[in-house]
Amino acid sequence: MSLIDSFLARRRIAYFSMEIALRPEMHTYSGGLGVLAGDTARSCADLELPMVFLTLASRDGYLRQEIDSDGRQVDHADPWDLADWATPLDAMVAVRIEGRAVWVRPWLHVLTCPVGHAIPVLLLDTRLDHNEPADRAITDRLYGGDEAYRLKQEIVLGVGGMRILHALGFDIEMYHLNEGHAALLPVALLREHPHPRFC
Repeated sequence: MSLIDSFLARRRIAYFSMEIALRPEMHTYSGGLGVLAGDTARSCADLELPMVFLTLASRDGYLRQEIDSDGRQVDHADPWDLADWATPLDAMVAVRIEGRAVWVRPWLHVLTCPVGHAIPVLLLDTRLDHNEPADRAITDRLYGGDEAYRLKQEIVLGVGGMRILHALGFDIEMYHLNEGHAALLPVALLREHPHPRFC
């Protein structure tokens, strides 16, 4: 039995968010949107709601700021070790970006509430040997890069996230988009289902 199998039977709602504040050591959030998603995940665990959460791995975090010797604000990456807080799962899917296949692998972080109930959080990662060097960095930096980089992240989150759920065996009935970062998810769902449900 794999790590994810125990979560498959009851998960009926998938929550997609570009960022989720899970713990301070996991630099997968930048501010209010991530805090909202993290609080929602913790509440869902408390209430034993049948949910699974999806976000990007964001190995380089959002940013760390400092003031240099000239008094200017300088932004740096804020890396963290994904393997310290999540477990890679034996599934991969591909999405098409710029005419080529970009492979996406999920990592599982189990968010457990004080009374023992747990919620699965899937962190989507493109840092894989199967990918071109530039594509490996798509999920590295939260909100990093230019508009093209952001669009690639949204393809991975929306389209890749849906395919990951299918590949892992989730039977999702309802999808929640935390703001518009997963807006390509409805497009992908409309190609597969005539009447998807969104909230």
